[in-house]
Amino acid sequence: MNKMEQLKAALKEGFPAFMIKMEEPLSRHTSFRIGGPAEVMVFPNKPRELAQILAIAKSCEIKPMILGAGTNILAPDEGIRGLVICLRDCFMGLTLLPDNQMEAMAGMTLAQTAMFAARNNLSGLEFAHGIPGTVGGAVYMNAGAYGGEIKDVAIATEFMDLDGNCTWIEGEAQGFSYRNSCFQGKEGIILRTRFRLLPGEEGEIRNRIYELNEKRRASQPLDRPSAGSTFKRPAQGYAAALIQEAGLKGLQVGGAAVSEKHSGFVVNLGGATAADVLALVEQVQQRVQEHSGILLEPEVRLWATRES
Repeated sequence: MNKMEQLKAALKEGFPAFMIKMEEPLSRHTSFRIGGPAEVMVFPNKPRELAQILAIAKSCEIKPMILGAGTNILAPDEGIRGLVICLRDCFMGLTLLPDNQMEAMAGMTLAQTAMFAARNNLSGLEFAHGIPGTVGGAVYMNAGAYGGEIKDVAIATEFMDLDGNCTWIEGEAQGFSYRNSCFQGKEGIILRTRFRLLPGEEGEIRNRIYELNEKRRASQPLDRPSAGSTFKRPAQGYAAALIQEAGLKGLQVGGAAVSEKHSGFVVNLGGATAADVLALVEQVQQRVQEHSGILLEPEVRLWATRES
């Protein structure tokens, strides 16, 4: 019996069938709606279940891939041969703390988190409401929009390594920079984050959230599957402007296209493959560099095929 067969047998013995799916299409779990099957995907609902799954994976010498809401992932057409742990429903809960602080479990959506803050008259997360995805993913990427970033409000994050050890990482040790954090260099899972916010008035906070969401709806292709902004902001200028100036708005490869509404987005027009998206990204990078001398760096995380 090979390592993956050992893993499957141990998971089936330890967990109910509804928590385990074999050959589960990643396209069902990514906002791009792209991706082949995961050999094994598990869906823990509680932190203790996650710890048990990690222990089983370690005993079988299998390194898992961790999937949250899948809003910033391009999964491969070939799928993933190995174990994927989907944390979408695992870490849930919001807690109000003293001194204008709150704690959010990593599985909470940014919209839920921002509205909890608003209901408690706390300002500072308005920018995050319209960003798709979870707190864990936002901390991992130092997500931001409209002048705000997670680094502005996150004061401490609890992290579990693949051995099940939990550590609080505080302040500057979180290593935030543009679309980056120390967690990108670590193997493990973000469990929860504490935010320090500012006192505000619920009505004004809700109005600001509404204004930013209206701005987002007016300017972004929210009616098409995508992974949000495809490229990071370069040191000079803005990715969307550079792409548009290079005459690439609407450029299409297979079912993938540079959005006509916002050229910073690559969208799935229907039936796009990861190969389509990657080819389009490479064309955009090449032609923008030829036009402006600037090489755009992808913001979307590109998952490679995993071999067990």
